[in-house]
Amino acid sequence: MKTRYITKSRFKLALECPTKIFYDGKAEYANKKNEDSFLLALADGGFQVGELAKYYFKGGHDIKTISYDEALAQTNELLKKEEVIIYEAAVSFGNFFIRADILVKKGSFIELIEVKAKSFDGNGEEGFLNKNGSISSSWQEYLYDVAFQKFVMEKAFPEHTISANLMMVNKNAICPTDGLNQKFKIIKDKTGRKDVLVSKDLSEKDLESPILSKVNVDKCCDILYVNMIGDCSFNEFIDKLAYHYKKDIKISMPPSGRCANCEYKATDQERKEGLKSGFHECWKENLHWTDDDFNEGTVLEIWNFRSKEKLINEGRIKLSQISEEDISPKSDSKPGISKSERQWMQVQKASKKDKSYWIDSENLRREMNTWTFPLHFIDFETAMVPIPFNKGRHPYEGIAFQYSHHLVHEDGKVEHRGQYLNTTPGVFPNYDFIRNLKYELEQDDGSIFRYADHENNFLKIIYNQIMQDPEEIPDREELCQFILSITKSKKEKREGPRNMIDMLELVKRYYYDPLMKGSNSIKQVLPAILNSSKYLQEKYSQPIYGGEGGIFSFNFKDWKWIEISNGKVMDPYKLLPKMFQDVSDKDFELLFGSDELKEGGAALTAYARMQFEEMSDYERKEIEKALLKYCELDTLAMVMIYEGWRDMIING
Repeated sequence: MKTRYITKSRFKLALECPTKIFYDGKAEYANKKNEDSFLLALADGGFQVGELAKYYFKGGHDIKTISYDEALAQTNELLKKEEVIIYEAAVSFGNFFIRADILVKKGSFIELIEVKAKSFDGNGEEGFLNKNGSISSSWQEYLYDVAFQKFVMEKAFPEHTISANLMMVNKNAICPTDGLNQKFKIIKDKTGRKDVLVSKDLSEKDLESPILSKVNVDKCCDILYVNMIGDCSFNEFIDKLAYHYKKDIKISMPPSGRCANCEYKATDQERKEGLKSGFHECWKENLHWTDDDFNEGTVLEIWNFRSKEKLINEGRIKLSQISEEDISPKSDSKPGISKSERQWMQVQKASKKDKSYWIDSENLRREMNTWTFPLHFIDFETAMVPIPFNKGRHPYEGIAFQYSHHLVHEDGKVEHRGQYLNTTPGVFPNYDFIRNLKYELEQDDGSIFRYADHENNFLKIIYNQIMQDPEEIPDREELCQFILSITKSKKEKREGPRNMIDMLELVKRYYYDPLMKGSNSIKQVLPAILNSSKYLQEKYSQPIYGGEGGIFSFNFKDWKWIEISNGKVMDPYKLLPKMFQDVSDKDFELLFGSDELKEGGAALTAYARMQFEEMSDYERKEIEKALLKYCELDTLAMVMIYEGWRDMIING
């Protein structure tokens, strides 16, 4: 019978919630986590960083097999050597099993090195600690990972000294050569598994100034070993996990705020199709709920609400159980509604089953009257790669590889005014990107709109890159002045004369629809307003988008954005072709469901694939076409929201 091991991934899962290891790996349970961990590692550069790290520890033996038994046998044979370096070393003790990224043995001393694509400032172990000596919450996940590995290794090799280390991307390092990024390509082997192909041109010069830093974390491990995890010590916790996982017994945990992000929550449709829902099972067992109870809104849905845990602990979980005193709605003396007033509105509408939208017509009209036509709507797609493209650049420098730009004229005419996309491998596109954007936006003095802070923050990144670049940039001053004119900085107490207007802030202050379920992400706001606005439904149910005499588009022809399914307007993003043909529908949905801060997501993964994967020209062109369509819809979504608001204000 196959040993049921607690691996480091299951240990990390249990730190989120111990109940989850019962559902882990069981096909009968819905699982919203990405099945293809490769895609996520590709997007954050984890594969390339892991491979680069090996070249800082040359001469190692790479254990490729995925078989637990074979990996253990190969590792144990290599460890008979007095000195050895092993990549992906397999170690087990009892019902615990780990694969160490890099293991360096010298006599009775073993260095355990866990490689992470996370950035670090290079200031040593103290950088992981708070002022009081406790572990910083932002580093706990990574340090628990390596502490678990060290625990297993100390048990497996009690006569050896084990030293634990994290190896991370030093964001202060400077890339020593051009093209280092492109020397780590993703390929598929004969079995279809993906691997990293390292260029034969990788040189000593590429490696002479490391961009990864190794930090000893033995002190942090010692702190974690004496910390309590819930009501258990570290040893008690992992022993509990091993026992329950071996016996396949669920560890029951009471409902809490963490349940909001449970990946084992099946949709109603998935449950109808026979998939089990771990989330529903847990809540039924703990709260004695029936299926009907789940049809009511819960405290988990309240937007940006800090007292969820308190109310859950008091047994008040349904929105119908929340009182005005729990929210304490108060005005903040600004136009529109405050955060607490918005939260209370959400609770009230859910409790009364009121599905109508709310709009502050007076204040939103007042805002609109300050805008200058034509209105510009822009959206960026960006990346931050750990291995820089060019000599002299730092890891995780921002890369702006795509934008879309829509225009709305005073007479209501809409057009897709411009777009930019650069996916050429190894090219640093930012200056070309900003020149194109500058040209398009400087044709008039119209108001410019973004959604959330992403565009503002990235323009400031590009500004710093231009200012600090030692190379000759002939239009340096003009580009920087343009960026300053359309951005703001709280830190510098600066706001450009044409500072971009944040539509997310307009949503928060002036608009709420129960269909948004507490989310202000544009990917929730768009379907909500399309379902509420007859004007938008009538306009975009016609094939006017990219049609003759209709709305000009670079990427669509005679397109209809309104499709009705089960009495509801379908999410327009679901009408677009899949960005990747070799990715499951489920994994693409997870990649695509990025939050309003635009971190991660399908576009970033597409960009990473075109940078690092070997692919045909046809595949590259198909992904580029899909990227252009998705980004175009991002700015059209902003236009649609504006048009819906305008109609609501004028026609009620």
